[in-house]
Amino acid sequence: MSTTAQPSTESKERRLKQYLRERAANGELYFKGKFIADDVGMSPKEIGALMVKLSESATDLEIEKWSYTSATTWRVEPA
Repeated sequence: MSTTAQPSTESKERRLKQYLRERAANGELYFKGKFIADDVGMSPKEIGALMVKLSESATDLEIEKWSYTSATTWRVEPA
């Protein structure tokens, strides 16, 4: 069985980080993973897991869990 058909976690992380950089370039961005899932080609669950990882590792973005109402709302802004 080949694993090349599935994008690696690292490439998904890069894709999500680039998307967030572009969207937050002019200021704060608030979003729920389920609303950007199609834009980045990932499931909301994948986005949530990557957001936690990015919030700890991204030095060029400030990422925080903002609130929870039926899904986590994230706040992102350039660092």
